Amino acid sequence: MLKQTLSQKLLQKLSPQQIQFIKLLELNTLNFEEKVEEELMENPALETGKEDDRDDRDDREESYDEDRFVDDYDEDIYDTSSSREDDFDITDYLNESEGGIPMSSDYGSEEEREPIPITSDISFRELLYEQVIAFLHTPEEEILADQLIGNIENDGYIRRPLKAIVNDLLFSSNIRTTEEELEKILKIIQDQDPPGIGARTLQECLLLQINRKSQERQTPILKLAREIVANFMDDFSKKHYSQLIKKLDVEEDYLKEAIELITKLNPKPAASGLDSVKAEYIIPDFIVKERDGDLEVSLNSRNAPELKVSRAYIETLKGYDEAKKPNKEVKDAVQFIKQKLDSAKWFIDSIRQRQRTLMLTMQAIVDVQHEYFLTGDEASLKPMILKDIAERVNLDISTISRVASSKYVETDFGIFLLKHFFSEGIQTDSGEEVSNKEVKMILQEAIGKEDKKKPLTDGKLMDILKEKGYPIARRTVAKYREQLNIPVARLRKEL
Repeated sequence: MLKQTLSQKLLQKLSPQQIQFIKLLELNTLNFEEKVEEELMENPALETGKEDDRDDRDDREESYDEDRFVDDYDEDIYDTSSSREDDFDITDYLNESEGGIPMSSDYGSEEEREPIPITSDISFRELLYEQVIAFLHTPEEEILADQLIGNIENDGYIRRPLKAIVNDLLFSSNIRTTEEELEKILKIIQDQDPPGIGARTLQECLLLQINRKSQERQTPILKLAREIVANFMDDFSKKHYSQLIKKLDVEEDYLKEAIELITKLNPKPAASGLDSVKAEYIIPDFIVKERDGDLEVSLNSRNAPELKVSRAYIETLKGYDEAKKPNKEVKDAVQFIKQKLDSAKWFIDSIRQRQRTLMLTMQAIVDVQHEYFLTGDEASLKPMILKDIAERVNLDISTISRVASSKYVETDFGIFLLKHFFSEGIQTDSGEEVSNKEVKMILQEAIGKEDKKKPLTDGKLMDILKEKGYPIARRTVAKYREQLNIPVARLRKEL
């Protein structure tokens, strides 16, 4: 027999407004602008501009009061006890003024509102197809070429097996072909520009480029380079130069010239200016400027659009409210308007909350890294983790993470990702705690000055750091080296 019981559970749920705020908080300036434009198109109750009769109230609302903001934030964002009721009173909308978001002194000047310089190039696949079409003779060959080019990845390689592409053509276009036919078309593709396009492996990519150079002029160095790539690729990739000298029976200087030629080849042929991805420019989300020894923090004005609830929708709702006997159609219309008004108000409130959270977080970061923003000296960066800022502003770590993950700040010393200012702390021999960025700078400097014929191992780098007062383990040195995208000593070796 089924036993029924009652139980109480305390659950935390996010309302639609809270989810909307979180999504907006993650966006950088460029994506935020796109989101605002999208919302304006989808919601007719949302308009651009601001109402004069709200200026005084909005100025008071937008004033920067950290204590009040923290209280509002906790109440608005983390209060999950209730949500708006389904039933509503039209007078709630008629008595409330439109919600505009005014510009204030916390935001950058109008100079940042200039059009974003976005450029886009024609897809490298389209350019490639235009080259190949001249060498094709039948409509079927054109379909095969189009299928192959469509399988070329953004770096210029075609990694899908030809056998799988044969099956794709059979199922998608009802075309029966063979791997040999595809190989023939692929050869035509590989003969086009950029050199190396359509390769299936790095080795094939390099060989295609060497062969293209050989067509222009045959030299002993090209011949040696081709032999290295074709027959000794493993030794070359592992930089076993002494073994190459023995196996090829060549002088070291001769081998050095061939290796230099190979290293100048392009391992990603599609990235040579024909990439299909749009070129995007970094748009700073914050501006930090030094003025007479003080630091001024402002939010890019593009993050503060002037938005309001449509007065026309309010007037329409007022007209429905005056109807003596509303029928079903009127009620449906009122419900639709109510949804659009709610959406517009929530969006405006979310933007206002986003602006405050961004400013609060950025100000806290500047307070911690005050010396760096004044001098630009990375050695003055203090150890700082997300938890430190979260505790300063009394917000959740996940909120700080969303702010720092994709936002940029413009300083007197360049534009940086906010993550740049977060680092772990390391204690020196003297007991002082410094940022690990300082250690990374020393590593980069030491590796930059090393003898490339005898590069420094992680053990030797550890000894150098210990001499400078940083007692760091070898595995930590290896971790920092990898974070700097510096290969191991063996792969840094040169002839």
